[in-house]
Amino acid sequence: MAFAILTAVVAFLAGAVASISGFGIGSILTPFLALHIDTRLAVAAVSIPHFLGTALRFWRLRESLNRHVFLRFGITSAAGGLTGAALHSTTGSPALAGIFAALLLFAGFMSLTGQSERLRFPGRVAWIAGFVSGLLGGLVGNQGGIRSAALFGFPLDRHQFVATATAVALIVDLARIPVYLASSWSELLGFSLPIGIASAGLLAGTLAGEGLLRRIPEHLFRRAVAVLLIVLGVVMAYQAL
Repeated sequence: MAFAILTAVVAFLAGAVASISGFGIGSILTPFLALHIDTRLAVAAVSIPHFLGTALRFWRLRESLNRHVFLRFGITSAAGGLTGAALHSTTGSPALAGIFAALLLFAGFMSLTGQSERLRFPGRVAWIAGFVSGLLGGLVGNQGGIRSAALFGFPLDRHQFVATATAVALIVDLARIPVYLASSWSELLGFSLPIGIASAGLLAGTLAGEGLLRRIPEHLFRRAVAVLLIVLGVVMAYQAL
C-alpha cells in the first residue's frame, strides 16, 4: 500500500513538473521505480505513463505548437534521441554523463543570467542542434532536459516552448514503446498495477501542472525551467561521480 501511494505521489509530481518545463517524467519517475525493480524494467515501465502524460499534454497544448521550430529542430532531435538510445548500452559512461551534467548546468545558469536570450539557432544550425542534443540525451538516457536546454535557442513563449518539447517527446515515445513491449511484455504485465497507478497519478499531475503554467508570468518562465535544469544537472553530476 505504501509503495502504491508513493508511486501515485511521485507520478503526480513528475506530471506537474513536465507540464511546466516540458521534461521531468523520466528524470523523476524512473529513479523512483528503479529503487524497487531492475533499472531496465523501470525504463520500460515508465515509457507507458510517460506516453499517456505526454499525449495528454500535447493535446491540451496542440494549438501552441511552433511548427517552424518543430520541423527544423524537433524532427532531428527525435532522430538523434532514438539513435542515442540505440547506442546507449554500448557507449554510456560516467564521463559522458559528466559532460551532459555540465551542459545542463551551463544552460541553466545562462538562462538565469539572461545570456540565453542572445543564443539563437538560425537555418541549418537548428537541424544540427536538434540532432546533437537528441543524440547526447539518448546516449545518457535522459533526453528531456537537454532538449529543453537547446530550446532556449529559439524565441518561444512558455506555451510554445512546452508544446514543442512535448511534440518531440511524443515522437520518441511512439517509436520506443513498441520496442519495449516486444522485449519486456511478460515482465510489464506482472508490473501492470504500479504502471496503472503511475499513469493515473501522472495524468492528474499533468492537468494540475497545466494550470500552474498558465499562472507563471512570461518573464519568470525561463528562470523556472533554468532552476529545474540546474537541479537535474546536479543530480546527473552526482550520478557521474
